[in-house]
Amino acid sequence: MIESMYKYMKVGIIHFMAYPVLNGEGPVAETLQKIAEDDYFNAVEISWIKDPAAKAEAKKILKTSHMTVGYGAQPRLLTTGFDINSLDEDMRQKALATLKEGIDEAYEMGASGFAFLSGKYPGDDKKDAAMDALIKSTVELCNYAKSKGDMRVELEVFDRDIEKKSLIGPAADAKAFAEAISKQCDNFGLVVDLSHIPQLNESAEQALLPVKDYLTHAHLGNCVLKDKTHPAYGDKHPRFGIEGGENDVDETVAFLKVLLDIGFLNPENPPVVSFEVKPVGDECPELVIANAKRVLTEAWAKL
Repeated sequence: MIESMYKYMKVGIIHFMAYPVLNGEGPVAETLQKIAEDDYFNAVEISWIKDPAAKAEAKKILKTSHMTVGYGAQPRLLTTGFDINSLDEDMRQKALATLKEGIDEAYEMGASGFAFLSGKYPGDDKKDAAMDALIKSTVELCNYAKSKGDMRVELEVFDRDIEKKSLIGPAADAKAFAEAISKQCDNFGLVVDLSHIPQLNESAEQALLPVKDYLTHAHLGNCVLKDKTHPAYGDKHPRFGIEGGENDVDETVAFLKVLLDIGFLNPENPPVVSFEVKPVGDECPELVIANAKRVLTEAWAKL
């Protein structure tokens, strides 16, 4: 590809994965500052920030940086155990409440997108009921977000039977779900993550083509599946090229090619494509981030 990738997409990174601030605490502002200073990125995805002073500093950083901001609400569910498609109504309401708080925070931080994930897959016998609960919850979230502005609500597709064991899920279920929501809401989209594709035993084509009409956001990452004793086994988002990993430059090329072919990557309205990478053990976050940047630069050159 001769043309710059920035013509076709906004390159982002998930702040709360690259640095240890998943629970909304820790060096939030200091690490966000590092990302904002790196002009390789023109987008960043943040999550909840519990300390008011840190939130104020982060807001200032984002306002100054001229970056597109996304809000990932996944930690609000994954660290609390709340389930947005739970058949226990009390649990579903708790999940809804924290996600609505997240929508408020996302607007406060200037985010243009709000992402979350479905709850647990309850088994084949309860799948339809869980899907109904997820649809009900998502429509409520979309309506809540729309009542406050024009921020898009997005559901990220996760694994079904590896680690997160989410309802959404395989591409066929993601498509059916997105179709149902889109009939009622015009501010909804799906997020597909390269690192989740091997966990669903799908190819890039199998994961993307069925949902191409609903795709609004993409993530780039890696996973380890072959060795269950590996410290990065499952949905840990290790660096590209890690020993035993599934994704590196070639897989990134294949993913980007499909995204180009379906018109997702485009010069008229470049979407955000973010790295979701996380250090393993005592790895340096900055080196893991540099690894990801090199992989994308090389992959784009091979298109």
